[in-house]
Amino acid sequence: MKLATLRNGAPDGQLAIISQDLTRFTQASAIALTLQSALDQWDQVLPDLQALSDQLNAGHIAGKPFDASMAMAPLPRAFQWIDASAYMSHLERVRSATGSKDAELQDDRPIMYQGGSDTLLGAHDDVVVPADDLAVDFEAELAVILGPVAMGATAEAAASAIRLITICNDVSLRRLVADDLQGGFGFFHAKPSSSFGPIVATPDEFGAAWDGKKLSGKLQSRINSVLVGQPRTEVDMLFDFPRLISEAARTRNLGAGTILGSGTVANTHDEVLPIGSDGIGFSCIVEARTAEKQKSEKAVTPFLREGDEVAIRFVADDGSTPLGEIKQIIQIKA
Repeated sequence: MKLATLRNGAPDGQLAIISQDLTRFTQASAIALTLQSALDQWDQVLPDLQALSDQLNAGHIAGKPFDASMAMAPLPRAFQWIDASAYMSHLERVRSATGSKDAELQDDRPIMYQGGSDTLLGAHDDVVVPADDLAVDFEAELAVILGPVAMGATAEAAASAIRLITICNDVSLRRLVADDLQGGFGFFHAKPSSSFGPIVATPDEFGAAWDGKKLSGKLQSRINSVLVGQPRTEVDMLFDFPRLISEAARTRNLGAGTILGSGTVANTHDEVLPIGSDGIGFSCIVEARTAEKQKSEKAVTPFLREGDEVAIRFVADDGSTPLGEIKQIIQIKA
């Protein structure tokens, strides 16, 4: 089943069911007004949502044309947004980046931060930043949306809380990272509103590509239509999603609607930009710049500038893009 939150003038939008080919939708407001209300009563509403989805996909409901620009963030005002770092090759590349501290980058327990979640961006919303000298970067990730998780839950128990899967752009202002980390409280100004894909899908939509812990496929990123990265999402993921959820719940309960990001998807390689159609590349600019410094002692890939377009999509092994695409323009606030 595929869902989206569509704009209707209300802060939390309205819940819709999207056809498997992402071309049509039907409103689900008779079952649950919003995605959060569906998550709050998931076991009760899931059968009705699934039945409506089946009718739409079978053609028994005509539906209306779906345009990803209609979609808000799946949870525009989420109760909680947690971003982790599951891919060690990403951490290894940024250890020498400004503001990173080796002591804070661990490989025996996932690290994570709690981000702002009151104004999450839709897949086609512009990324608006307050100045042009902040080293704007994208970070392409997977994310899961959870049901309730009890404090101290094991990874096995946590796995059953995964309700939905989507993609994410964890926007970063690299020039503010050092100030945030040196302040001692972690990320704040360096992490403006994150962006999420237009579609969320139940794990069964991915078939064998979802093994209950990891999703297999490529996460493709483009800047101004140029391919900059397509690492495989199941490769080099040291901490799988149940392990991340268990760590997040180590000292607290997690409420229904918690969003948990994988961290920047990264595979080990020695490439630099540009990459070919079969290259691996990078899911953020700071990694590309670090690789360039290591190879030629000079970073040449620029950070994002006003007017640049960032596009992110998950590509399954059959070539399909079951979660749609994030496509955003960078804007400087006047």
